[in-house]
Amino acid sequence: MPLTELQCKKASCPDDRPYVRLSDERGMYLEVTSTGGKYWRLKFRHLGKEKRLALGVYPDVTLAVARKARDKARESIAVGEDPSQIKREAKLTRALDAANSFEVIARLWWDHWKGPKSPRHADYVIRRLEADVFPAIGSRPIASITAPHLLAMAKGIEARGAVDIAKRSLQTCGQVLRYAVAHGIIERNPAADVKPSDALKPRKKENYARLDAKEMPELLRKIEAYQGSAYTRLAIKLMALTFVRTGELIGARWSEFDLEAAEWRIPAERMKMRTPHIVPLSPQAVEVVQALQTMANGRELVFPGERDHEKPMSNNTILGALKRMGYAGRMTGHGFRGVASTILHELGYAHHLIELQLAHQERNSTAAAYNHATHLRDRRAMMMDWAKHLDGLRKGNVFQLHGTAA
Repeated sequence: MPLTELQCKKASCPDDRPYVRLSDERGMYLEVTSTGGKYWRLKFRHLGKEKRLALGVYPDVTLAVARKARDKARESIAVGEDPSQIKREAKLTRALDAANSFEVIARLWWDHWKGPKSPRHADYVIRRLEADVFPAIGSRPIASITAPHLLAMAKGIEARGAVDIAKRSLQTCGQVLRYAVAHGIIERNPAADVKPSDALKPRKKENYARLDAKEMPELLRKIEAYQGSAYTRLAIKLMALTFVRTGELIGARWSEFDLEAAEWRIPAERMKMRTPHIVPLSPQAVEVVQALQTMANGRELVFPGERDHEKPMSNNTILGALKRMGYAGRMTGHGFRGVASTILHELGYAHHLIELQLAHQERNSTAAAYNHATHLRDRRAMMMDWAKHLDGLRKGNVFQLHGTAA
């Protein structure tokens, strides 16, 4: 007679026996052990050999559920397949899928990719993966990832207004999937079927706010008279004199400066284009750096954070100071680069010298490695004249630059 749920519940094994077997039907039975365990088994024959298949543990697997598993197994037997072999292969597939989930492969990619990158940038990328990508597709076997999966992930990020992060997340996923292709984990990259411009809403390009050249004299005088933090005032002065990027300025370390040579050498890992950059220092810039040295107190960072001296000054510090001076929405730290480019072009300096000093280098690594130091004498002369020009603007007696097309 077939078993009932009540019989399964009350079933027990005598103390003098290791187990008892209670038959159900069609080869299935409940094995009850002396320790109280209850296990569903299916007895069957395959290729003339008697075998047994585990169907689960009672009561987690009820009688009804066990019968469904039995019937499915018998369907395999009927077509000449071994359900125990199918079960082993399914278990192996699950293990392989877990070992090759998108998150597992993404972390392998990140460990490979991060080598030449700055720690700050590498940390940002893994945090973005952990926050936005892994919750959406991290547990999926990487071989099962499709273009719609990637699109849904990016759209979810876009929905909260983070369009740039959505775009970068798609690009990072593409890198992970290319890594998987290169290592034979998958055969093709589904990210190749999804371009950010096809999937995400276009975002209007925003130019950095900056003043007209005619407004610079007043700004320079306000900077000189700024009553806030001395670090902030000197940071803005050095930015105006060198027109480096905000991140390059606030992350400056004392080891990068050679005041005898009047040079600031920014290493590749701190540059946007990942190539080293030389900033010739005018006497005015050297004076600013010397003033900063008096406040260094043995710290590695030139512009330490206000609360945590082991971290750089916030990138909002300069913006906040400009706002307090009355330039909210009209000038940013990056704006000094645009003003310098405009004025130096108008005053006759060669385009390639200005571009080199702005570190707008070619992405070709050979050309970039050469350009960071080339035309250094002409760039040094340009930076000296630029500092004199700023002094003239501040004092009201404009120094005339003598640009060169060489």
